[in-house]
Amino acid sequence: MMDNKISVPLLLKGIHIYSDGKWIHDGYIKIRNEKIVELDAIENLSLDEEGCKVVDLPPHFKAIPGFIDVHIHGANGADVMDATIESLNVMAQALPGEGTTSFLATTMTQGEQQIEAALLNVKNYINTDQSPGKAEILGVHLEGPFVNKTKAGAQPIDHIVDPNVELFKKWETLSGSAIKLVTLAPELPGGLELTHYLKSKGIVASIGHSDATYEEVIKAIEAGATQATHLYNQMRGLHHREPGVVGAVFLKEELKAELIVDGIHSRPEMVKLAYDQKGKAGIILITDSMRAKCLKNGHYDLGGQDVSVSDGKATLSDGTLAGSILKLNHGVKNMIEFSGCQIEDAIEMASVNPAKQLNIFDRKGSLSKGKDADIVVLDDNGDVYMTICRGELAYFKGGEQDENH
Repeated sequence: MMDNKISVPLLLKGIHIYSDGKWIHDGYIKIRNEKIVELDAIENLSLDEEGCKVVDLPPHFKAIPGFIDVHIHGANGADVMDATIESLNVMAQALPGEGTTSFLATTMTQGEQQIEAALLNVKNYINTDQSPGKAEILGVHLEGPFVNKTKAGAQPIDHIVDPNVELFKKWETLSGSAIKLVTLAPELPGGLELTHYLKSKGIVASIGHSDATYEEVIKAIEAGATQATHLYNQMRGLHHREPGVVGAVFLKEELKAELIVDGIHSRPEMVKLAYDQKGKAGIILITDSMRAKCLKNGHYDLGGQDVSVSDGKATLSDGTLAGSILKLNHGVKNMIEFSGCQIEDAIEMASVNPAKQLNIFDRKGSLSKGKDADIVVLDDNGDVYMTICRGELAYFKGGEQDENH
């Protein structure tokens, strides 16, 4: 049994390592001060291991880069909109069990005061409570309130407002510039203006909860939109005379597509269709999970609404899907099964693409010398065996943190 806190340097040995598009068989990874300092075949390891914490791993296990979830509301009883340090900490400690080593704390449509409380809380958490050994909060995904009421889904209609640059600037300042991604409906008044502003600030503008026509999506791309929020769900669908948002996503390489691969939000054939159209470079795997993830069937809260969770499905009282309870490692496995892609392709979608989209590929998204030591070790079944977040053990199967696996 390993200690939860590992003193550096740490040496992982005897494992297959996926590094920058290729496999290193029977390799090693040396970690010091939260970073990967060496990574190579074991035959190139110097014999001097003195002072290292050596971890010998089963030879058929795989080391892959940690997953990055850019769209997640909650887990293990906690939700970003709780606006408490404790809730963010619960999420950051639970997520490594599914291989997630960093994420965007995702808000949802609520009153201004509630959104502002959540934004301020994330800022405070990042400034005071962020630490190695748990998933890192990279910033905020602001989902709503700038969405279309006709495609609200589980976003409370009463609090939906038109895109507003001045209001967003207020929130941007309040969050300490932590907002990294915004879901909005570009067809609404002010939508293109906000999209253009987001682009100017290096913030990802994602088309979602949108009834935009194909032509309106093209205008949004021209204004700077580069992503689509949970492809298929709550967006204008594909029609042979109106390609809609879905058609535009399929046709335009400029748009990366978030995908919830739980078999519920999109049936397997539609996941395969998306993969066939977008390829491994065009998809970002997400969970869109809510607080019921890791918990039992029952009734839970999402944005002040009662959500019923039963047999893997979370719904409002009228049957509307209300986020997921998907774990990202299960999404990766499902992607491989549904689309026929290889594990290397799924890694691109769960680690590489989100890192590139958030412009943090210089430190996350792949296992490379000099990058953050965000590492997931998979066992022979492809399940998460161990997760290291910035150089410290965050999850170990069979250990104290196994209860939510």
